[in-house]
Order: sequence, then structure tokens, then C-alpha cells
Amino acid sequence: MTLHLIKLCVGIDTVEQLEAYRKRRQAELTAAGLPPHTRHLTRNFPRRAAEILEGGGSLYWVIRREIRARQRLHAIEEAVDENGRPCCALVFEPEVIRVMPRSHRPFQGWRYLEAADAPADLPAHSADDSADMPEEMRRELRALGLI
Repeated sequence: MTLHLIKLCVGIDTVEQLEAYRKRRQAELTAAGLPPHTRHLTRNFPRRAAEILEGGGSLYWVIRREIRARQRLHAIEEAVDENGRPCCALVFEPEVIRVMPRSHRPFQGWRYLEAADAPADLPAHSADDSADMPEEMRRELRALGLI
């Protein structure tokens, strides 16, 4: 069974912002002659990293108290942060995949997410169905089961 990670996407308010940030970063990497795999540094290394990678795991992003998107993990590597401390680099595939939004309470760091608990991917044609709708209205309609 596939194992995933879940993490808060701090400083990002929408999936569009996350996509724009990732595209900008990928362009910088490509211009520098590097592979287009963006990285996110985190303090702790997952003990179950092999299980995540072998199963094709993803990192699910919690944006504004909802799981909204995921990125497939390309690698999980040991790294060093800007202060010279050892850390973990989560290396992503370039594509940001939208998922069925689901409420999630805030937490610190990352957590494991079993495949059975992970939200399904949104069909490609429905990715922008509620993009013009105010966030609060969208949440209320989802809570009522109308979207």
C-alpha cells in the first residue's frame, strides 16, 4: 500500500500561488542547467522514506486548512540547511496535482498519510470549476455537500 506525507503549505493561500511558485522555481533551476525538481527542506527525515518512494508516494499540501493539492515525491535526501544543520530535502516532481478539497486542522511539521486516507485527485476538467467563487462560499457549499 502506498504511503504519503502531508504538510502545511505555509505562506501560500491558493493552489494557483503554489503552482506559480513551483513554475518560477523550475524556470530558475532550468536556467541554471539543473533538473526541474524543486525541493522543500524539513527538519526531520522520514523513517519510512523507502516505503514512501517505493510506492510512488506524494506530499499532500494543506492550504488554508484544506488538503488541496499534492506533488509526487521524486526523492527524499539528506541535506544541510542554510545554517549548516543536517535536514531532509523532499524533492518533488514538477507537476502540482489538485485533489478533492478536504478540511484538515493545523499541525506542525509533516505527518504520514495512508493511501486509504488520502483525498482523490480532481478530474482535469473540474480543476477550475469553483475558481471564481469566494473561498468562504466554497467552503460553506462543500460543508453542505453541494459541491
